Amino acid sequence: MTLDLILIGLAITLEPFPVMAFIVVLSAHKGVRKGVAFILSWLACLVLVIACVLLFTGGTPPKAHSAPSTASLAVKLAIGVGLIAYGVYRRRRTDRPRRDRASPAKGDVSAWTAAGLAVLLQPWGLVAAGATTVMKADLSQAASWLTLMLYCLLATSSLLAMELYATFRPGAAQARLDSLRTWMTDHQDQAIVTLSLLLGFWLVGRSIYELV
Repeated sequence: MTLDLILIGLAITLEPFPVMAFIVVLSAHKGVRKGVAFILSWLACLVLVIACVLLFTGGTPPKAHSAPSTASLAVKLAIGVGLIAYGVYRRRRTDRPRRDRASPAKGDVSAWTAAGLAVLLQPWGLVAAGATTVMKADLSQAASWLTLMLYCLLATSSLLAMELYATFRPGAAQARLDSLRTWMTDHQDQAIVTLSLLLGFWLVGRSIYELV
């Protein structure tokens, strides 16, 4: 469970669209405060999904090859296949001639808008993959609690790093984050393809291994 959640958490935090949107939030008036609203909403989504899964399992992992265990692996397998298909689709799109894309426009947003963006831009497919893995959590063991906290921290780490940077180095952060947003706009397809294919093949392999 630990390795799966670490990989999924890293994939979530490296998703380009939420990162670019968060940079836009930080560039707004009182962006640091609005960044906090974004992060809290982002974390609330992760915690809510985890809580729902644990309420379903009662904090006890289902037995191997039982109906709930098989169903969760089947869902994970489907998500993995979906990620591979999406990665291939995006890869083919990058091979086609395309117009230059404009980077996300700057503009003022409210704290409520920032919180709403966090919900809308949450990579729900990856969060669902995390949920199927959380079913293995055994709340009677401290290691499971630590793993779940690590997962939430990893999935939010890029946002937290930018928030802290903008808080303590506001002058330097503005220029650096603008450069990062421009770079990510130019390389977002490559990032999405790489993340989708790597995590997709991992989930498919793990699911088939555990099903067999």
